[in-house]
Amino acid sequence: MAFKKNFFWGGAIAANQAEGAWNVDGRGMAKTDVTTGGSVKAPRMVTYVDKDGNKCKAPSHHFTLPDGAHYQVFEDELYPNHDAIDFYHHYKEDIALLKEMGFTMFRLSISWSRIYPTGEEDKPNQAGIDYYRSVFEELKKNGIEPLVSIWHFDTPLALEEKYGDWLDRRYIDLYEKYVRTIFTEFKGLVHYWLTFNEINNTINFLPDTASDEDFQNAYQHLHYQFVASARAVRIGHEIDPENMMGCMICGITYYPLTPDPKDILHCQHTWEKGIFYSGDVQCLGKYPTYAKRLWDEHNVKLDITEQDIEELAQGKMDMYTFSYYMTQAVTTHKNDDVVGGNMSFGVRNPYLTYSDWGWALDPDGLQYYLEMIYNRYEIPLMVVENGLGAFDTVEEDGSIHDPYRVDYHRAHIKAMDVAVENGVDLIAYTTWGCIDLVSAGTGEMRKRYGFIYVDKHDDGTGTFERKRKDSFYWYKKVCESNGADLD
Repeated sequence: MAFKKNFFWGGAIAANQAEGAWNVDGRGMAKTDVTTGGSVKAPRMVTYVDKDGNKCKAPSHHFTLPDGAHYQVFEDELYPNHDAIDFYHHYKEDIALLKEMGFTMFRLSISWSRIYPTGEEDKPNQAGIDYYRSVFEELKKNGIEPLVSIWHFDTPLALEEKYGDWLDRRYIDLYEKYVRTIFTEFKGLVHYWLTFNEINNTINFLPDTASDEDFQNAYQHLHYQFVASARAVRIGHEIDPENMMGCMICGITYYPLTPDPKDILHCQHTWEKGIFYSGDVQCLGKYPTYAKRLWDEHNVKLDITEQDIEELAQGKMDMYTFSYYMTQAVTTHKNDDVVGGNMSFGVRNPYLTYSDWGWALDPDGLQYYLEMIYNRYEIPLMVVENGLGAFDTVEEDGSIHDPYRVDYHRAHIKAMDVAVENGVDLIAYTTWGCIDLVSAGTGEMRKRYGFIYVDKHDDGTGTFERKRKDSFYWYKKVCESNGADLD
């Protein structure tokens, strides 16, 4: 295999999908705390009280809080993220299992509202600082490098109610305060940082029915995050020159469905809007030439200053990281055979098979993405999310046989190996949901990704007991052999 000797093997979770302890030790609320469970057919709902005091629910995707309303937890609703898998109280047990598997890197996120409960306090919540320091120290003690997402869809709810979802320039300074705190507090414990998780989702998953106002808000939201991200890169380097700062893109490989030139051009424009726009700004430090076309399509007028432009140029990334689950076929022709996955949609590709949640299974697409992106930026790459959400069955003897998960990861590791052989500087692979967790898209537990099974269920029941699946022992061989033993 072509992987370097110091290649990082590991897995990934997110605070809001794993920690639980939603109201423990001074943590403030986040939007996931007012989001119910759902399914592949039924959307997750946010709960709130309107200006007249009525209890309300609405689909969480692209939700905007009405004027005069406020978010609220209702006693008769189930909120799966409240408990999640209780990583907050099980982290030592979980890290011991990661060490047993041979992990050398573990990706996790910090809950912003655990550090600053409303986002606007002058001083951080010490209990939150102490908790994350303990987690990072435990990882280091076990020879595992932390890879930390600073923001993983985890804005303090108080800020969302007050300023909207990143639609106010004041977010930039509040985010700066937050990153200065964590860079200072965890200096020497964490060297690998990701500024915003799947930052391109803001644009990528706008529905076909989106208005010009929706696009205006989405591009403005992104711009403020780009500036905040660039500032974090600069501050991260100032506080600790050893810090490696990375973007995190929702990586989707797009194919034209037909050889029609209009499909080819449509595919190129889809790459530009969905993937390259965010990568170019964060890795090249400036807006690309095609940005004007994207803005003009929807009459977008950005609030952008000369200082913003300077900050973007000064805050270029050290590495490019991305999630990869599937590919999408796009076409200009009418086609009703649509599939879904990871909150996105595309036309069915006749050459591929699909998961129970509508995800195209395509390891070749990962090789394509790696080579495409490395040729564009020529900085180190990390695959920081990759996995198969599937139904798992616990047998009477407690065993869990998941050959489908092994097959999925084996094929994608082989694709990575080919890309590395072809010259790509890939430095890490952290599988998504290495421990079962709450699905971000559906709020389900039955959509399981992990090598480690967690006894928690969609109805809120469960003991939180951890069990090793067959894939646990397989991935242990992969980690210990640096990817050479895939049998």
